[in-house]
Amino acid sequence: MASSKDNQYWLEKLDADTYHVTREGGTEYPFTGKLLHNKKSGEYLCVCCETPLFTHQHKFDSGCGWPAFHDAIDWQLITFIEDNSHGMKRTEIRCAECDAHLGHIFDDGPKPTGKRFCVNSLSLSFNSNE
Repeated sequence: MASSKDNQYWLEKLDADTYHVTREGGTEYPFTGKLLHNKKSGEYLCVCCETPLFTHQHKFDSGCGWPAFHDAIDWQLITFIEDNSHGMKRTEIRCAECDAHLGHIFDDGPKPTGKRFCVNSLSLSFNSNE
């Protein structure tokens, strides 16, 4: 789903780094994200539209340098797009509500899903249950 908000809205709402990642498909540097080592209980939301996407129960330490989740709250809230950029075949993940770039999904996660949602911290906000 394309965002109903225009580019000017996002430029005014988001800081430059968050805009680059979420609206231009950028990637934050590995091991720099504010949520990478977050161990608190709560929900991870799309930073642009606040749609709940993941919970602390889905998060695991993959060692990849970005927050990783083995499952999503609802897979219908995520759009999956074939990405053949940079000489790789990957699947990009976007927020289905506002079309924000989140990261990519890989088939090397833990059971039961075997998936690894590799997500930029800049694409997420966190609501703690603590």
